[in-house]
Amino acid sequence: MLKNLINTKLQNLPIDGFDIHLIKKYEKVTNSVDEFKSENLAFLLIRSGGFKLKLEDVIQDLSARDLIIIPKDSDCNILEIHDKLQIYIVTFSSEFTVKNCLKKELIDSFYFFIRKETMKASLNENEYSVLSLIYRLVYYVNVNAHREGYESELHRISLNLFLYELKVIYTKYVGNSMPKFTRKESIVMEFLTILSIHYKKQHHVQFYAGALFITPIYLNRVVKEITGKSVKILIIEALISEAKILLEDGQLSLVEISEELGFESLSIFRIFFKKYTSLSLSDYRSNSFEKFKGS
Repeated sequence: MLKNLINTKLQNLPIDGFDIHLIKKYEKVTNSVDEFKSENLAFLLIRSGGFKLKLEDVIQDLSARDLIIIPKDSDCNILEIHDKLQIYIVTFSSEFTVKNCLKKELIDSFYFFIRKETMKASLNENEYSVLSLIYRLVYYVNVNAHREGYESELHRISLNLFLYELKVIYTKYVGNSMPKFTRKESIVMEFLTILSIHYKKQHHVQFYAGALFITPIYLNRVVKEITGKSVKILIIEALISEAKILLEDGQLSLVEISEELGFESLSIFRIFFKKYTSLSLSDYRSNSFEKFKGS
Protein backbone atom coordinates (compact mmCIF):
# COMPACT_ATOMS: atom_id res chain seq x y z
CA MET A 1 0.00 0.00 0.00
CA LEU A 2 2.73 2.47 0.98
CA LYS A 3 4.49 1.91 -2.32
CA ASN A 4 1.34 2.72 -4.28
CA LEU A 5 0.62 5.86 -2.27
CA ILE A 6 4.15 7.25 -2.50
CA ASN A 7 4.38 6.38 -6.20
CA THR A 8 0.99 7.79 -7.17
CA LYS A 9 0.98 9.46 -10.58
CA LEU A 10 0.58 13.11 -9.63
CA GLN A 11 -0.56 14.36 -13.02
CA ASN A 12 -4.24 14.81 -13.92
CA LEU A 13 -5.41 14.86 -10.30
CA PRO A 14 -7.98 17.47 -9.20
CA ILE A 15 -4.97 19.36 -7.80
CA ASP A 16 -2.25 18.65 -10.33
CA GLY A 17 1.02 17.52 -8.76
CA PHE A 18 -0.34 16.96 -5.24
CA ASP A 19 -1.81 14.08 -3.23
CA ILE A 20 -2.51 13.43 0.46
CA HIS A 21 -3.83 10.45 2.41
CA LEU A 22 -4.77 9.67 5.99
CA ILE A 23 -4.20 5.95 6.58
CA LYS A 24 -6.13 4.75 9.61
CA LYS A 25 -5.13 1.11 9.34
CA TYR A 26 -1.99 -0.23 7.69
CA GLU A 27 -1.07 -3.90 7.77
CA LYS A 28 1.85 -5.68 6.14
CA VAL A 29 0.90 -8.79 4.22
CA THR A 30 2.79 -11.80 5.61
CA ASN A 31 5.84 -12.75 3.55
CA SER A 32 5.20 -9.89 1.12
CA VAL A 33 8.16 -8.06 -0.38
CA ASP A 34 7.75 -4.35 0.27
CA GLU A 35 10.77 -3.07 -1.64
CA PHE A 36 10.44 -0.16 -4.04
CA LYS A 37 12.03 3.03 -5.30
CA SER A 38 10.17 6.23 -4.41
CA GLU A 39 8.93 8.07 -7.50
CA ASN A 40 7.82 11.18 -5.60
CA LEU A 41 9.02 13.15 -2.61
CA ALA A 42 6.95 12.02 0.40
CA PHE A 43 6.31 13.40 3.88
CA LEU A 44 5.11 10.84 6.44
CA LEU A 45 3.82 11.76 9.90
CA ILE A 46 3.19 8.84 12.25
CA ARG A 47 -0.13 9.23 14.03
CA SER A 48 0.03 5.98 16.05
CA GLY A 49 1.76 2.61 16.00
CA GLY A 50 5.11 2.25 14.29
CA PHE A 51 7.17 0.55 11.61
CA LYS A 52 10.71 -0.08 10.47
CA LEU A 53 11.66 1.34 7.11
CA LYS A 54 14.98 0.80 5.39
CA LEU A 55 15.93 3.83 3.29
CA GLU A 56 18.98 3.23 1.16
CA ASP A 57 21.29 1.52 3.70
CA VAL A 58 19.84 3.02 6.89
CA ILE A 59 17.06 1.44 8.97
CA GLN A 60 14.62 4.01 10.37
CA ASP A 61 12.65 2.86 13.43
CA LEU A 62 9.54 5.04 13.40
CA SER A 63 6.88 5.52 16.07
CA ALA A 64 4.10 7.93 17.04
CA ARG A 65 4.88 11.64 16.47
CA ASP A 66 7.82 10.87 14.17
CA LEU A 67 8.14 12.80 10.92
CA ILE A 68 10.18 11.42 8.05
CA ILE A 69 10.91 12.91 4.65
CA ILE A 70 11.55 10.36 1.90
CA PRO A 71 13.41 11.89 -1.05
CA LYS A 72 12.47 11.04 -4.60
CA ASP A 73 14.38 8.07 -6.08
CA SER A 74 15.13 6.53 -2.67
CA ASP A 75 15.41 2.73 -2.25
CA CYS A 76 12.76 1.76 0.31
CA ASN A 77 12.02 -1.48 2.13
CA ILE A 78 9.30 -1.88 4.78
CA LEU A 79 10.65 -4.34 7.33
CA GLU A 80 8.07 -4.37 10.13
CA ILE A 81 4.61 -2.98 10.93
CA HIS A 82 3.25 -2.96 14.48
CA ASP A 83 0.70 -1.52 16.91
CA LYS A 84 -2.10 -0.46 14.53
CA LEU A 85 -0.08 1.90 12.35
CA GLN A 86 -1.80 5.15 11.36
CA ILE A 87 -0.03 7.69 9.18
CA TYR A 88 -0.47 10.90 7.23
CA ILE A 89 1.16 10.81 3.78
CA VAL A 90 1.72 13.84 1.55
CA THR A 91 3.32 13.59 -1.88
CA PHE A 92 3.87 16.37 -4.36
CA SER A 93 6.08 17.38 -7.22
CA SER A 94 8.70 20.10 -7.42
CA GLU A 95 6.71 21.72 -10.22
CA PHE A 96 3.68 21.99 -7.93
CA THR A 97 5.74 23.65 -5.21
CA VAL A 98 7.32 26.16 -7.59
CA LYS A 99 3.92 27.10 -8.98
CA ASN A 100 2.22 27.49 -5.61
CA CYS A 101 5.02 28.85 -3.42
CA LEU A 102 6.37 31.86 -5.26
CA LYS A 103 6.85 33.74 -2.03
CA LYS A 104 10.40 34.84 -1.26
CA GLU A 105 10.22 33.71 2.35
CA LEU A 106 9.14 30.19 1.31
CA ILE A 107 11.35 29.59 -1.71
CA ASP A 108 14.02 27.94 0.42
CA SER A 109 11.45 25.24 1.23
CA PHE A 110 12.25 24.05 -2.28
CA TYR A 111 15.46 22.55 -0.92
CA PHE A 112 13.42 19.51 0.14
CA PHE A 113 13.18 18.65 -3.55
CA ILE A 114 16.73 19.18 -4.65
CA ARG A 115 18.44 17.59 -1.67
CA LYS A 116 18.50 13.79 -1.75
CA GLU A 117 18.77 13.41 2.01
CA THR A 118 16.35 11.70 4.37
CA MET A 119 15.22 13.69 7.38
CA LYS A 120 13.71 12.15 10.51
CA ALA A 121 12.49 14.14 13.50
CA SER A 122 10.82 12.95 16.69
CA LEU A 123 8.43 15.81 17.40
CA ASN A 124 7.34 16.98 20.82
CA GLU A 125 3.63 17.10 21.61
CA ASN A 126 3.14 20.74 20.58
CA GLU A 127 5.04 20.35 17.30
CA TYR A 128 3.08 17.22 16.47
CA SER A 129 -0.24 18.92 17.28
CA VAL A 130 0.52 21.87 14.99
CA LEU A 131 1.77 19.75 12.08
CA SER A 132 -1.05 17.19 12.34
CA LEU A 133 -3.58 20.02 12.40
CA ILE A 134 -2.09 21.42 9.19
CA TYR A 135 -2.07 17.92 7.66
CA ARG A 136 -5.79 17.59 8.41
CA LEU A 137 -6.48 21.05 7.00
CA VAL A 138 -4.66 20.18 3.77
CA TYR A 139 -6.42 16.79 3.68
CA TYR A 140 -9.94 18.18 3.92
CA VAL A 141 -9.18 20.97 1.46
CA ASN A 142 -7.94 18.31 -0.95
CA VAL A 143 -11.10 16.25 -0.41
CA ASN A 144 -13.12 19.34 -1.28
CA ALA A 145 -11.03 19.85 -4.42
CA HIS A 146 -11.86 16.29 -5.49
CA ARG A 147 -15.55 17.01 -4.90
CA GLU A 148 -15.69 20.46 -6.48
CA GLY A 149 -13.09 19.92 -9.18
CA TYR A 150 -11.15 23.17 -8.78
CA GLU A 151 -8.38 24.74 -6.77
CA SER A 152 -9.12 27.08 -3.90
CA GLU A 153 -7.11 29.84 -2.27
CA LEU A 154 -7.43 27.88 0.98
CA HIS A 155 -5.36 25.10 -0.57
CA ARG A 156 -2.60 27.56 -1.41
CA ILE A 157 -2.66 28.92 2.14
CA SER A 158 -2.64 25.47 3.74
CA LEU A 159 0.28 24.36 1.55
CA ASN A 160 2.27 27.44 2.58
CA LEU A 161 1.50 26.72 6.23
CA PHE A 162 2.67 23.16 5.74
CA LEU A 163 5.95 24.18 4.10
CA TYR A 164 6.56 26.90 6.68
CA GLU A 165 6.11 24.46 9.55
CA LEU A 166 8.45 21.97 7.84
CA LYS A 167 11.02 24.73 7.52
CA VAL A 168 10.75 25.48 11.26
CA ILE A 169 11.11 21.79 12.14
CA TYR A 170 14.02 21.32 9.73
CA THR A 171 15.86 24.29 11.22
CA LYS A 172 15.41 22.94 14.76
CA TYR A 173 16.30 19.30 14.17
CA VAL A 174 18.89 19.51 11.39
CA GLY A 175 20.66 22.68 12.44
CA ASN A 176 20.36 26.42 12.22
CA SER A 177 22.40 26.66 9.04
CA MET A 178 20.85 25.95 5.68
CA PRO A 179 22.06 22.77 3.95
CA LYS A 180 24.96 23.04 1.54
CA PHE A 181 24.05 23.00 -2.13
CA THR A 182 25.94 22.03 -5.23
CA ARG A 183 26.67 24.81 -7.70
CA LYS A 184 23.72 23.79 -9.87
CA GLU A 185 21.36 23.57 -6.89
CA SER A 186 22.46 27.03 -5.74
CA ILE A 187 21.75 28.47 -9.19
CA VAL A 188 18.22 27.04 -9.11
CA MET A 189 17.59 28.39 -5.61
CA GLU A 190 18.86 31.84 -6.61
CA PHE A 191 16.79 31.76 -9.79
CA LEU A 192 13.62 30.87 -7.88
CA THR A 193 14.23 33.67 -5.41
CA ILE A 194 14.74 36.23 -8.20
CA LEU A 195 11.70 34.83 -10.03
CA SER A 196 9.53 35.23 -6.92
CA ILE A 197 10.44 38.93 -6.79
CA HIS A 198 10.40 39.90 -10.47
CA TYR A 199 8.09 37.54 -12.40
CA LYS A 200 5.32 40.13 -12.67
CA LYS A 201 7.52 42.56 -14.58
CA GLN A 202 10.30 40.44 -16.08
CA HIS A 203 9.07 37.81 -18.53
CA HIS A 204 12.28 36.97 -20.38
CA VAL A 205 14.94 34.36 -19.64
CA GLN A 206 17.70 36.87 -20.44
CA PHE A 207 16.84 38.98 -17.40
CA TYR A 208 17.25 36.08 -14.96
CA ALA A 209 20.41 34.81 -16.62
CA GLY A 210 21.90 38.31 -16.46
CA ALA A 211 21.01 38.66 -12.79
CA LEU A 212 22.93 35.42 -12.14
CA PHE A 213 25.84 36.33 -14.45
CA ILE A 214 25.39 33.22 -16.58
CA THR A 215 24.17 32.58 -20.12
CA PRO A 216 20.46 31.90 -20.83
CA ILE A 217 21.39 28.53 -22.35
CA TYR A 218 23.25 27.42 -19.22
CA LEU A 219 20.53 28.69 -16.87
CA ASN A 220 17.87 26.85 -18.83
CA ARG A 221 19.89 23.62 -18.86
CA VAL A 222 20.52 23.70 -15.11
CA VAL A 223 16.93 24.61 -14.17
CA LYS A 224 15.51 21.90 -16.41
CA GLU A 225 17.91 19.32 -14.97
CA ILE A 226 16.85 20.12 -11.38
CA THR A 227 13.13 20.91 -11.80
CA GLY A 228 12.23 19.09 -15.01
CA LYS A 229 10.96 22.32 -16.58
CA SER A 230 12.50 25.11 -18.61
CA VAL A 231 12.97 28.64 -17.27
CA LYS A 232 10.39 29.95 -19.75
CA ILE A 233 7.77 27.43 -18.61
CA LEU A 234 8.33 28.36 -14.94
CA ILE A 235 7.92 32.05 -15.79
CA ILE A 236 4.71 31.28 -17.69
CA GLU A 237 3.33 29.12 -14.88
CA ALA A 238 4.06 31.84 -12.33
CA LEU A 239 2.22 34.42 -14.47
CA ILE A 240 -0.75 32.16 -15.16
CA SER A 241 -1.03 31.20 -11.49
CA GLU A 242 -1.03 34.86 -10.40
CA ALA A 243 -3.43 35.83 -13.19
CA LYS A 244 -5.91 33.20 -11.99
CA ILE A 245 -5.68 34.48 -8.42
CA LEU A 246 -6.35 38.07 -9.55
CA LEU A 247 -9.18 37.02 -11.86
CA GLU A 248 -10.83 34.96 -9.11
CA ASP A 249 -10.48 37.82 -6.63
CA GLY A 250 -12.54 40.16 -8.79
CA GLN A 251 -11.17 43.39 -7.27
CA LEU A 252 -9.23 44.51 -10.35
CA SER A 253 -10.40 45.12 -13.90
CA LEU A 254 -8.87 43.15 -16.76
CA VAL A 255 -6.84 46.20 -17.75
CA GLU A 256 -5.53 46.61 -14.20
CA ILE A 257 -4.58 42.92 -14.01
CA SER A 258 -2.77 43.22 -17.34
CA GLU A 259 -0.77 46.17 -16.01
CA GLU A 260 -0.11 44.44 -12.68
CA LEU A 261 1.43 41.50 -14.54
CA GLY A 262 3.63 43.64 -16.76
CA PHE A 263 1.93 43.15 -20.13
CA GLU A 264 2.21 45.95 -22.67
CA SER A 265 -1.48 45.84 -23.47
CA LEU A 266 -4.69 44.01 -22.57
CA SER A 267 -4.79 42.40 -26.00
CA ILE A 268 -1.35 40.81 -25.48
CA PHE A 269 -2.45 39.57 -22.06
CA ARG A 270 -5.63 38.10 -23.58
CA ILE A 271 -3.63 36.20 -26.21
CA PHE A 272 -1.14 34.96 -23.61
CA PHE A 273 -3.81 33.70 -21.20
CA LYS A 274 -5.87 32.02 -23.93
CA LYS A 275 -2.76 30.30 -25.33
CA TYR A 276 -1.83 28.65 -22.05
CA THR A 277 -5.28 27.97 -20.53
CA SER A 278 -7.53 27.59 -23.60
CA LEU A 279 -9.92 30.05 -21.91
CA SER A 280 -10.54 33.73 -22.41
CA LEU A 281 -10.03 36.06 -19.46
CA SER A 282 -13.76 36.76 -19.25
CA ASP A 283 -14.68 33.08 -19.42
CA TYR A 284 -12.22 32.16 -16.66
CA ARG A 285 -13.46 34.97 -14.41
CA SER A 286 -17.13 34.13 -14.96
CA ASN A 287 -16.47 30.41 -14.40
CA SER A 288 -14.67 31.10 -11.14
CA PHE A 289 -17.55 33.29 -9.95
CA GLU A 290 -20.06 30.53 -10.77
CA LYS A 291 -18.01 27.97 -8.84
CA PHE A 292 -17.81 30.35 -5.88
CA LYS A 293 -21.60 30.77 -5.89
CA GLY A 294 -22.11 27.02 -6.02
CA SER A 295 -19.66 26.17 -3.25
